[in-house]
Amino acid sequence: MSTKAESADLILKLYDLRREKKMRKARKRFIEFPLESADDYFQTVMDPKNGPLLRMVTSYWEMAAALVNQDCIDSEVFNAANGEHFVVFAKLEPILADLRQRFDRPTLFSNLEQQIANSVGGPERLRQTQEFLAGLKARRLAAQSDKKGKNDKSDPDEKAAGA
Repeated sequence: MSTKAESADLILKLYDLRREKKMRKARKRFIEFPLESADDYFQTVMDPKNGPLLRMVTSYWEMAAALVNQDCIDSEVFNAANGEHFVVFAKLEPILADLRQRFDRPTLFSNLEQQIANSVGGPERLRQTQEFLAGLKARRLAAQSDKKGKNDKSDPDEKAAGA
């Protein structure tokens, strides 16, 4: 088991990896990916532009969780310093059984699953993260609908001027 100081050092190294330009792009895009089903995941992972970004984010957090599960990083320190792994798993967890079956990989994302399940308050934090993401999605859809509604409504004076 690593000391808190050793854990902090590894967490800072993980943080440096997250700051890399391509990884930042991947992390930003991951939030935008519509992962509502195993089909959505499959389409995204097979897309030549987005697939590498999806794989980069999910494999990064799966690796980080493995380091925690193997006691290379103290779980308490890891969870205090990070929250993004909850966001990643919150998007994957609802479709995880289907992903495992579709890809014939029964342990797919099992390090993330184990790390969160074994964390103090982890399952509750996961549920809260899923609720937060659902709220974000609802606000994004409402904003898109409002924007579309404004574009669909035209000013009668503009119509008269253009006629």
